[in-house]
Amino acid sequence: MSILLTRESRVIVQGLTGREGSFHTEQMKAYGTNVVAGVSPGKGGTTHLGIPVFDTVAEAKLETGADVTGIFVPAPFAADAIMEAAAAGVGLIVCITEGIPLYDMVRARAFVADAGVKLIGPNCPGLATSGEAKVGIIPNHITSVGSVGIVSRSGTLTYEVIQGLSQAGVGQTTSVGIGGDPILGLSFTEVLRLFKDDPATRAVVVIGEIGGSDEEAAAEQVIGQGFGKPVIGFISGRTAPPGKRMGHAGAIISGNTGTAASKLQALKRAGAQVCDTIEEVVAAAGAAVGQPSSAAHR
Repeated sequence: MSILLTRESRVIVQGLTGREGSFHTEQMKAYGTNVVAGVSPGKGGTTHLGIPVFDTVAEAKLETGADVTGIFVPAPFAADAIMEAAAAGVGLIVCITEGIPLYDMVRARAFVADAGVKLIGPNCPGLATSGEAKVGIIPNHITSVGSVGIVSRSGTLTYEVIQGLSQAGVGQTTSVGIGGDPILGLSFTEVLRLFKDDPATRAVVVIGEIGGSDEEAAAEQVIGQGFGKPVIGFISGRTAPPGKRMGHAGAIISGNTGTAASKLQALKRAGAQVCDTIEEVVAAAGAAVGQPSSAAHR
């Protein structure tokens, strides 16, 4: 079992004919993703990479029964692409695009909520259900099938943890990169609730970073409320000074909120095992599912 995405999911790629869309669609197909259509306005009726192309998401969904979309369109058009997919009733929208203007995302996020569909991202690596399917840019060769779930704000750290676990012989169920922008779709809280209900997931790695209060909310509302599975936490950006953005747009400390200390304390209070390094995360996750590793994956 997995969360959000399976090999049966029927996936659209918005921006299929662009450079990024083309490259990552080939990677997704190679991984096993069931890509059933692409959307590129003005190119409807053609094929690309052997995939039928439609002018609109509504047409693509009507003809193919798609239930997931991956968005690889430039930032100025990405919010409209999200809203087009939501309006068409696509149940899961994964937006990889970074640099979407803040107020465009405020509008798109509200639209998605009203439509009752799920959004992952933007500015994220997407998600991968190990051995089944992926939507996004998580490298194919680093995943392995197992019982650890991953949810993360950082793309690079997502890759590091996946690869470290795989090299240690510890596989994953689903790995979800929720993104690092100030306005996001699914939160830690929502993804953790999905992992809680997934019988195949026996432990969860949570990779947070400074800024916002999503980690604290997840600790209080989910992890500390009888989550029932081991949670291993890691917070990046511990040395960032207040007022200075570190990496992601959402990774900024303002006043006393969003600090690494507040997130670490919240996770510890909720019962999570907090680690200082990725090597410790790998070792803790392996031990949690009964597959101890040497913790030295580099």
